[in-house]
Amino acid sequence: MNKVVSNAAEAINDIPNGATLMLGGFGLCGIPENCISALVNKGTKDLTCISNNAGVDDFGIGLMLQQKQVKKMISSYVGENAEFERQLLSGELEVELIPQGTLATRCMAAGYGMPAIYTPAGVGTEVAIGKETRNFNGKDYLLEYAFDADYAIVKAWKGDTMGNLIYKDTARNFNPLMAMAGKITIAEVEVLVEPGVLNPNEIHTPGIYVHRIFKGTNYEKRIEQKTVRRK
Repeated sequence: MNKVVSNAAEAINDIPNGATLMLGGFGLCGIPENCISALVNKGTKDLTCISNNAGVDDFGIGLMLQQKQVKKMISSYVGENAEFERQLLSGELEVELIPQGTLATRCMAAGYGMPAIYTPAGVGTEVAIGKETRNFNGKDYLLEYAFDADYAIVKAWKGDTMGNLIYKDTARNFNPLMAMAGKITIAEVEVLVEPGVLNPNEIHTPGIYVHRIFKGTNYEKRIEQKTVRRK
């Protein structure tokens, strides 16, 4: 099976309007920059996006929000995006806010083939409204369903043509979980090598989960907020 595609435009070409996407990364670290740009250029719309955050106004998923391509945002943290706030308050954007651990575990459950999980996060809050609660050993837990994503789009440091992936530093956040969870997983990498080059002991995502892979270009690697010590 040939998994290598030439670029981001080819990788996302068949993503239809109305699709549900998982997008890896945390803040602006480890996000699939090339695929997001390709989706903006293609104009795919009415998307449901599952991501830890919604980018910033002029980068990441924020670019898709600017073009009104996102119908629903399922996220944990969204505090750095003024356009997201505007669309939420105006009713233009449907939003589901999820505790970060629950978001990660629902991704994991989808990758493991589990239909649902029980978690104590959110019990007794607005998160619990309309959800089943069950008591285990005297403690209440919420039933949360695994995500059902059409595509998972992830960013890795290195990959081989078989789809094996290695993430670097903080980019090893939501990317490995989401790579397991999509019906179709698309990976963009900074370095693409032949099979056998990567050390098997360092591989984070086995190639069995990856359907398409390509070498990305022109990564900006922005810093979301820079804090330094006073001299």
